[in-house]
Amino acid sequence: MHYKGQEIPGIDAIIPRIGNSVTFYGSAIVRQFEVMGVISANQSQAITRSRDKLRCLQILSGAGLGLPVTGFARTASNVDDLISMVGGAPLVIKLLEGTQGIGVVLAETKKAASSVIEAFYGLGNNILIQEYIKEAKGSDIRAFVVDGKVVGAMKRTAKEGEFRSNLHRGGTAEVVTLTRKERETAIAAVKAMGLTVAGVDMLPSTRGPLILEVNSSPGLEGIENATGKDIAGEIIKYLERQYEAKQLAKPTTIKRKIKKESKL
Repeated sequence: MHYKGQEIPGIDAIIPRIGNSVTFYGSAIVRQFEVMGVISANQSQAITRSRDKLRCLQILSGAGLGLPVTGFARTASNVDDLISMVGGAPLVIKLLEGTQGIGVVLAETKKAASSVIEAFYGLGNNILIQEYIKEAKGSDIRAFVVDGKVVGAMKRTAKEGEFRSNLHRGGTAEVVTLTRKERETAIAAVKAMGLTVAGVDMLPSTRGPLILEVNSSPGLEGIENATGKDIAGEIIKYLERQYEAKQLAKPTTIKRKIKKESKL
């Protein structure tokens, strides 16, 4: 493994922070570190799985977790059936490759929905159609999970005139206390995806929390500012525990050395 012409030796652990546009290359780098025996906060296969929005929702559905009713089709000839499947307008249309709220459209009428869907299909885009959760009122919940525990949670609210609550779209964030069901849903979603570090976005609804997305490279600034917690520190503590466990699994002579150093 080289960086700017220099070999990178002696790496014990990595924290993948992979932009959506470089998922393929970033995952390949993580795989190479895995081949080299380096500990990773998230495994490459789980990262790739989470980046495919349709696959992610299918996995979560198979795990019995709550989701907005979602439709997917290949051609515009299925528009009427898609709209009907998700309960009609208003409805949400999402590009499969979108991120940070880009490529997410709220269609308030069936006519508008048909026009947007046909336009996306005409440009060769793959899209999801989802029911609009009216009772969420432009807010969602981001739960940050590390090693099977929720280490921070915030409520994000869309700015006036906007339905997307993403902070990159001008939304605001505040600390929130999760219900037991929300906490359990977030942890189960991350486990189902095979991730260890992830942000889970959920909508409150009359039928319980509904998962929008499981993000394998969630932003830290927004949730750390909202909660006042050192989320990055929690990730590093997890890696330290993994490193210690890995060292203790080595032959006895090395174990004795580690125990001696820990006493010092």
